[in-house]
Amino acid sequence: MNQERVAELIRELLIELGEDPDREGLLKTPQRVAKSMEFLTSGYRADLDTLINGAIFQSEANNMIIARDIELYSMCEHHMLPFFGRCHIGYISKHQVLGLSKLARIVDYHARRLQIQERLTSDIAKDIQKAVDAQGVGVVIESKHLCMMMRGVEKQNSLMTTSSVLGCFRSDLATRTEFQTLIGRTAH
Repeated sequence: MNQERVAELIRELLIELGEDPDREGLLKTPQRVAKSMEFLTSGYRADLDTLINGAIFQSEANNMIIARDIELYSMCEHHMLPFFGRCHIGYISKHQVLGLSKLARIVDYHARRLQIQERLTSDIAKDIQKAVDAQGVGVVIESKHLCMMMRGVEKQNSLMTTSSVLGCFRSDLATRTEFQTLIGRTAH
């Protein structure tokens, strides 16, 4: 990402909004926004294999592995406003497990780009499935969207929940129910 060009565009935006980009409080805002945008969209410039960095380990365990309440912060692709919440991930290993921190890194990898929550949920599940050839994967994301809270319908307490279930999490109701129970949700 060209930070200098983004800063120029932010300066132009400030002018278009009716602001004076040369006033004291805004003097460095274009550079700060450019730096912030580089971080918030770093998923575009990351590589999943590099991120996982070989942290896939052999395991004979055939049990459900769950990581709950992974914080996530992303930006809605429709309004470029933040959405934030929690991601819950479960998977059943065949013979390999991911290093625990890699689950959170996969969440960030996808969240740090312009997103819709539905795609974010699905992409996380697919990458975990692919990384360890899991028997099944379940991902649930619960988020608050500032585009719903600050503008439009202005609903302060709305919470969006999405899920993606693959493999045995999709085909076996007992597995899906166990996952939902363990993350503190009830099956429907």
